[in-house]
Amino acid sequence: MQKFKEIVDRLQAKRAVSDEEYKILLQTKDEKKQAYLHKAAREVCQSIYGNGVFIRGLIEISNYCKNDCYYCGIRKSNHHVSRYHLNKEEILSACKQGYALGFKTFVMQGGEDGSYDDVLMVDIIKSIRTNYPDCAITLSLGEKSKDVYQKYFDAGANRYLLRHESVCENHYAKLHPSNMRIQDRVQCLWDLKEIGFQVGSGIMVGSPYQTLDHIVADIHFLEKLQPQMIGLGPYLPHKDTPFKDEKKGDVEMTINLLAILRLMHPQALIPSTTALATISNDGREKGILAGANVVMPNLSPVEHREAYSLYNNKANMNAEAAESLHLLEARLQAIGYTISYDRGDYKKEGEK
Repeated sequence: MQKFKEIVDRLQAKRAVSDEEYKILLQTKDEKKQAYLHKAAREVCQSIYGNGVFIRGLIEISNYCKNDCYYCGIRKSNHHVSRYHLNKEEILSACKQGYALGFKTFVMQGGEDGSYDDVLMVDIIKSIRTNYPDCAITLSLGEKSKDVYQKYFDAGANRYLLRHESVCENHYAKLHPSNMRIQDRVQCLWDLKEIGFQVGSGIMVGSPYQTLDHIVADIHFLEKLQPQMIGLGPYLPHKDTPFKDEKKGDVEMTINLLAILRLMHPQALIPSTTALATISNDGREKGILAGANVVMPNLSPVEHREAYSLYNNKANMNAEAAESLHLLEARLQAIGYTISYDRGDYKKEGEK
């Protein structure tokens, strides 16, 4: 136990340990060791952001996608999906509902849907910015050219989420078709940072063919990228994908990685993801108690939530739903936290 504590303390102080020590932290299932790691991460987060958990209103604008990622339920080859895309009026209606509920960040997420051309998306972003000047606009719309990202930024978008999924080329290639390359994904992330977006990246823990060495490489990549947001969750299979029979990711390893990344990136905005809430009844709470400080309740029209099915049995109602913030508040209060209705902007080091 003493050696484990020394590793955690050194990670907190130096923000880096050896590869073998990362593996020790990732793999531990000892309750006392986990408790020490998670408590250290939780206290680091609280020292910067307090006990408020920021809420983001998630609007899943489309489940059409040109890509065929082997793990994803809305991949283009899945013909069992009831496809939809929201029009401008539906997106603005979701924002109106969210603003009335107290949301100060809207997250537009969707597959890479060509029906949203640059002109339309810029118009939507500008309309949200005009109607809600005090809100942050986050996009999660996949790989685009730098010019397109610049248009989004100039229109008023502040943040962009783009998980790299695996920085190791051989592993990335096992998760995606040959027309998708990790080099392109990484270039997009650097383009976004250069433009001025607050950038989010991350991985699925326990994705098919993933090894501890892959995760350690991802830790190093995030260390280099220094994203303002880090998103990770356990891998969850979908019944209509080539990986339908693969096992779920490890909850404990996911939580351990979340804590590791909090200690390495004290200022980062780290969500306790829907995947965590889906795989475990108290997954959201476990994530927050290990250093997460963001949740993203679903603002999408209720009739479409089931269709945005990235993995099986996705949680999208009750405490995951934007209209049920009282349920989320009660669950947070039970572990000593509360909802923060601030925009929840990234704090630079030393910023109060």
